[in-house]
Amino acid sequence: MNVFFGLALFLGVGLSGFRIVQEYERLVVFRLGRLEGVQGPGICYLVPFIDRAVRVDLRTLNFELPVQEVVTRDNVTIKVTAVVYYRFVAPDLAVTRVADGHLATVQLAQTTLRNVLGQSALDEILSSRDALNDRLQRILDEQTEPWGIKVTVVALKDLELPVAMQRAMARQAEAEREKRAKVLHAEGERMAAETLAGAAGILAKEPVAIQLRYLQTLADVATEKNSTILFPVPISLFEGLLRRRGGGSLGE
Repeated sequence: MNVFFGLALFLGVGLSGFRIVQEYERLVVFRLGRLEGVQGPGICYLVPFIDRAVRVDLRTLNFELPVQEVVTRDNVTIKVTAVVYYRFVAPDLAVTRVADGHLATVQLAQTTLRNVLGQSALDEILSSRDALNDRLQRILDEQTEPWGIKVTVVALKDLELPVAMQRAMARQAEAEREKRAKVLHAEGERMAAETLAGAAGILAKEPVAIQLRYLQTLADVATEKNSTILFPVPISLFEGLLRRRGGGSLGE
């Protein structure tokens, strides 16, 4: 009886060393406190009471940074949030080089975000967000590389400005729009004046063209159900009558 019990206990202890590791996981195995290696995926075996394993997820993970209050280079206080995507590329380093890779990456991302945005002006943050994202990702990736962590994406998510700054920016944008409107209006007036001057030069060379323009004006005025027609008469028709009466020219 004791033999069967001992055999069953031995088999139970021996079978307890089997582990099933998913495709996206790895086991970092320690044997008597020393790093033995990385196992998985599939079925892995650990020597009971001798081996210890730490399971590491290789999938891309993400976290959202809490709201960070940052003072920019031009002394504007803003509140920003960001999202960070990362993954473990070296499971053995992620276990042996850092106690908690996730927590360390979060705290490092908070510090890096405040430092980078603190060295940037507000206009740069608003207009060059992609460049800032790339800069943050590069800095974080360089600092987490010894931990076996690869930072793939850093994206600024929300940006909150003070109310006074929002009003000032709104007034600036409105003034800029008014400036462009006035410039466009002045440009239109200049082009219209140049066009009228050219037309006047052409009409001055061809007196008959003026008469044709008069007739075209009559056609535009004489619309349907219009009982009044204004007929422009050239002043030159009256100059002959004035000369006969001795009154001189019309302009005298």
